[in-house]
Amino acid sequence: MIRLIARALLFLLALVALPASAQTRAWLDRAEITYGETVALNISTDQSVAEIDYAPLRAQFEISGQSVRRSYTLANGQARRMSVFSVGLRPRAPGLASVPALRVGNASTAPLRLVVLEPAVQPASADADVFVEASVDALQPYVQQAVGVTVRLNYAVPLLSGQLELEPPARASLQRVGEDITYERLLGGRRYSVVERRFLLIPERSGPLLLAGARLNGITGGGFSGPMFDDDRRPLSAAAPDTRLQVRPIPANAPQPWLPLRRLALRYLQAPTQAFAGQAAAIELELVADGATAAQVPALELGAVADAQVFADPPRVEEQFVDGRPRTTVRRRFSLVSSTPGLLSVPGPRIRWWDAGSSVARIATLPPLQLRVAPGANSAGAEAPPARAGNEATVDAPEDAVPRPAVASPRPLDWRRALVWLLPLLLLMAIFAIRHRRARTAAGTSHPPQAPAAAPLPSLEAALRSGDFGDIRRALAAQAGLRVDDFDALLARLDDPAQVQALRRMQAARWGGGHLQDALQALRAAFAGGAHWRPTKQGAPSLLPPLYPD
Repeated sequence: MIRLIARALLFLLALVALPASAQTRAWLDRAEITYGETVALNISTDQSVAEIDYAPLRAQFEISGQSVRRSYTLANGQARRMSVFSVGLRPRAPGLASVPALRVGNASTAPLRLVVLEPAVQPASADADVFVEASVDALQPYVQQAVGVTVRLNYAVPLLSGQLELEPPARASLQRVGEDITYERLLGGRRYSVVERRFLLIPERSGPLLLAGARLNGITGGGFSGPMFDDDRRPLSAAAPDTRLQVRPIPANAPQPWLPLRRLALRYLQAPTQAFAGQAAAIELELVADGATAAQVPALELGAVADAQVFADPPRVEEQFVDGRPRTTVRRRFSLVSSTPGLLSVPGPRIRWWDAGSSVARIATLPPLQLRVAPGANSAGAEAPPARAGNEATVDAPEDAVPRPAVASPRPLDWRRALVWLLPLLLLMAIFAIRHRRARTAAGTSHPPQAPAAAPLPSLEAALRSGDFGDIRRALAAQAGLRVDDFDALLARLDDPAQVQALRRMQAARWGGGHLQDALQALRAAFAGGAHWRPTKQGAPSLLPPLYPD
């Protein structure tokens, strides 16, 4: 008997000395959530594991926010370590979701079930604390047409946090445009705060297109103590109704490249009517495309111009979101250099596009500009022609119609009034030119110019062989005893009209008024036998006092 009692006591002591059995369990912080919300999965275990493999959850959930808490306790002389793993799960679809069993060391968790509800669609009324609205600017767009989508969140209760989402539909691209706009509105005597968010939808294929309603998942607090106490916080969700679109295919008679728009406007911002040969005249255009992004707008160009060169500046692009859809404005400046005097016709831009509202092909054009190019690219005191800001309306005609642009007639000049101001100025300039030339000639005779030793001037023959027009001018100026930059004086000293014409042609070619190689060949032929100079005559002393006395 005593032996049995001793054995029982030993068995009980052995049970007390054994470590506690391994414990591993999993639970969700909520058993029911709204689609779009995130639920927390918690797993506690005394197993010695560094991490848990969550790969089996990715089929039904999006995983985020992983964390782990570890603790150490000592009870009845026994050490116990516990680890609590937490992870955020966001269901991929509404309905009944299943959390499968997960392996944790030598143990496994039990499977769990989660109910995912559809977001409640609240109508826009003063009875709703929060509601979401969504609108599109076209219910029957064409393929690759830019469709503006506007989402508005209206709430009349405090929002501590929230997430407003709009999922992209299948067979279409969706991107957010710009920043959120916040304002307030009154509905049924109740004041709502509004957050407006804009998106750009571009269908990729024709046929029906379902745009799921935008949804909100957030947390609100009740009363003034809501943000301070967790007991007053409660989840809040709302959604907008779904929108169904019917995407139309590209028409067979549509112009290419395909450009579906609501409206396309062109106009002249700067349109000159006069120019001078060898001088640049500025032309500026503006294009406004209603219903297109900057990537969809074609390049803004002038038509081909004969007997002139066109230099284009980089375009200035501005994107906006107006009336629920994108609008792009492009401004571009062109510099036009004509080589010969006369009447110059500059064709306006011509852009083919598709009117998505009327379902018809159109051509946007501007009338050509008629410029009177006056001689005098090297004239002293010549002023640039005044430019006028044009308000020409865009000619939007059907594609089969031929527009007839109007040609603006130039305004006649009042020559009598101009002569009254011009004659005294010319007389004063002539007196100054005579005095200045005599002083320069006397200085050139007494002190012939010498080239600096560091950079010797090339000879005329060497300059003609190299083809450098700057060296040619320096060599001729050195022979004439003139400054290099005094081109008019150099032409006046030459006695051969062919040489004068060759120099003028080369100067015009450098400004874009001809071919440089042809002008160089003519220059070499004219100066093959050397430069022919006018004889220098010593004039009688002038009776007029000097304009600039020494």
